[in-house]
Amino acid sequence: MSRLIDTAFARLLDLEIPIVQAPVGGASTAALAAAVSNAGGLGTLSITWRDPATLPALLGEMRAATDRPFAINLVLAWDPAERLRIALAEGVRIVSFFWGDPAPWVDPVHAAGGLVLHTVGSAAEARRAVAAGVDVVVAQGWEAGGHVWGETSTMALVPRVVDAVHPAPVVAAGGIADGRGMAAALMLGAGGVWMGTRFLVAAESAAHPVWQDLLIAADETATTYTTLFDGGWPDAPLRALRNDAFAAWEAAGRPPHGRRPGEGETIATGEDGRPIPRYANDGPIIGATGDIAAMCCYAGQGVGLLARRQPAREIVREVGNAAVARVRHLASVVGRDE
Repeated sequence: MSRLIDTAFARLLDLEIPIVQAPVGGASTAALAAAVSNAGGLGTLSITWRDPATLPALLGEMRAATDRPFAINLVLAWDPAERLRIALAEGVRIVSFFWGDPAPWVDPVHAAGGLVLHTVGSAAEARRAVAAGVDVVVAQGWEAGGHVWGETSTMALVPRVVDAVHPAPVVAAGGIADGRGMAAALMLGAGGVWMGTRFLVAAESAAHPVWQDLLIAADETATTYTTLFDGGWPDAPLRALRNDAFAAWEAAGRPPHGRRPGEGETIATGEDGRPIPRYANDGPIIGATGDIAAMCCYAGQGVGLLARRQPAREIVREVGNAAVARVRHLASVVGRDE
């Protein structure tokens, strides 16, 4: 196939544009992932917290919407066995893992003829992942939105990981939201980029409109790295927008779990009717009601680059084309020996 950006990662996964849509939790939908894949990138469905009984229908919807490669993501803080088995039985052949040791799960994916991506926060962890058989390493910088595994910035982490695992492909994650960020990641040696926050404002995203409005209005200083939103996943740091709940906690002197302002009160109702308590880690999804802005509105530090809602296809093409233009511009301004 014709590739806009031809890297080893793009060739391995048969992508025209090596942009991976991050799983983005409940905001990921078959429509979003399929649109990204159909545009030449890699769409991803988050399935860790989905009812296993619903997965065959969801993956069937995905297959009906695209004949291009797509991935599923599993968080290893929860036993992935049942969901991985179902996904592989349904024909999924690209699996990404996060937050744990992928070693026990690589062989089942390879035995099904699949490829494994794994997200890391250090070069040492990247080496262990590749030694365990992981095919592609995702180097997640501290700038990333959602749950963050490491504490090193993307700019510092990516070249370290590239050097550590060469020739294994590396995908850069964390704070990347436009073509300039993609071009920079390619210059650091990455074979592709992983974007979440930008896709939250895609037309096909299930992110609540209030959440999307907050993302579009935010600037680069609007996020915080915190363990405040710990309901559902204790002691797991994440990056989200600062909101009134965060401000009230700060004003109270940052009291510990159990003594935080309004702790235990219900602030919203989820899209499925479940109560959402203050400090839960649920991202607000379409259909949720209540104080949406007080919920955990995940966002990476690239959020200031978001300007509008767009179809996912436009995002993929816009970012890819802008990255190519940036690289060509750089080539044009580099002096040549005569």
